Amino acid sequence: MLKIYNTLTKQKEEFIPINPPNVNFYMCGPTVYDFFHIGNARSFLMADIIRKYLEYRGYNVKYVMNLTDVDDKIIKKSNEEKITSDKVAEKYINYFMEDIEKLGVKKADVYPKATQHMQEIIDLIKKLEDKGIAYNVNGNVFYDVSKFNGYGKLSGKKIDELESGARIEINEEKKNPLDFAVWKKAKEGEPFWESPWGKGRPGWHIECSAMSCKHLGETFDIHAGGNDLIFPHHENEIAQSEGANEKPFVKYWIHFGFLNINEEKMSKSLGNFFTARDILKKYTPFAIRMFFAQAHYGGPLNFSDELLASSEKGLEKINNMRDKINEELMNESNNGIEPNFDFKKFEDDFIQVMDDDFNTPQGIAVIFDFIKEVNRVIAENHNIKPEFYRKVKNFLFKTAVGVFGILSFEEDKSSSDETLEKELINLLIQLRIDAKKDKNYVLSDKIRDELNKLGIVLQDSKDKTSYKKVKS
Repeated sequence: MLKIYNTLTKQKEEFIPINPPNVNFYMCGPTVYDFFHIGNARSFLMADIIRKYLEYRGYNVKYVMNLTDVDDKIIKKSNEEKITSDKVAEKYINYFMEDIEKLGVKKADVYPKATQHMQEIIDLIKKLEDKGIAYNVNGNVFYDVSKFNGYGKLSGKKIDELESGARIEINEEKKNPLDFAVWKKAKEGEPFWESPWGKGRPGWHIECSAMSCKHLGETFDIHAGGNDLIFPHHENEIAQSEGANEKPFVKYWIHFGFLNINEEKMSKSLGNFFTARDILKKYTPFAIRMFFAQAHYGGPLNFSDELLASSEKGLEKINNMRDKINEELMNESNNGIEPNFDFKKFEDDFIQVMDDDFNTPQGIAVIFDFIKEVNRVIAENHNIKPEFYRKVKNFLFKTAVGVFGILSFEEDKSSSDETLEKELINLLIQLRIDAKKDKNYVLSDKIRDELNKLGIVLQDSKDKTSYKKVKS
């Protein structure tokens, strides 16, 4: 039974979709004015793993990730770069797509853009205005939080406490300091759209309400995003959507924990701000995904080069098993034995831990336990049938590849350097075999020892020589 920690109820709940086996899942995407940082990357990657695990469990997931392509930050960037705001958005949407593809994030079913949903946004605001929940002051339209009884139910904040702690704003137009803009009157030089309230553009919060309801319905299963979005963004989404539609907005809210850099909060002012693009230059996507999966999605996580390097090293065992499988499956012979191995036990263990609020650290642990047991069986049995390795591959393909994305059985066509490296190692192995046949043991030992110094360990068996890479 899958259980999810629901931010709305502050407890783990059994996951019961509204219309099983279909699951409607909305993930808050980027505001496209710059490269996304590794804190965002954590949210995108963990949402990807959750989506893939739901699919592993047999659900049909409709996954929607919005692209905020009209915003104050985009306008500021357009002024800095002296290009139109739509060009800024287009540029960074392309970069975003490049980077998430490199990180192994499965494409969303829909990437709605705010600028393409202006009519839906205007219709939603009009609905709120007609109900007396939103009010227009000289072309600026605000949401009146006092008209929504459930305000604060997601974040746990109380209106009276928020009011007493609110900064005094120099905004005479608002009835209450907590009221927020759903439509902003156009300023000189800014992009704008025609509306019943004059020329202007939408507020950030109303965009997500309009786009999620448009593509997933007025009530849907899962809404996810970073912890920093709980208040005010997600709180305001609930107020808008439920205020307009008079029905529950989202059944399960999932939020991802903060990322610290070397034990300090990530910020530009501290100079410890890294983009996902920066990190991808130093580490493989598999290592980055492994690093994030080794911590539970909801808690804080410390990011450091040492921890990334450790994750990369941890992948060696998985990669060595992949190489062994590929090597054995090249053998067409079906002779030999098929050892007794309880594959179902590991499948059950994997589901059990992942069903507990997507416990990815324990899910990774099951994979390592599986590999350890497979290695034990291989060491104790000679001449194993390929069918055994096919079953091993199937388990890893469904878990390490399909859910976590920390492994690939396919050759990376873009990695010509890696292909060349393999060819050179195999060439040296063949030269060593030839040297041994000629009884030139000095040369064969020299090849073995020099490769060993480079972290390439040769493994001789009766019929062949294989190798594995070991980091020093």
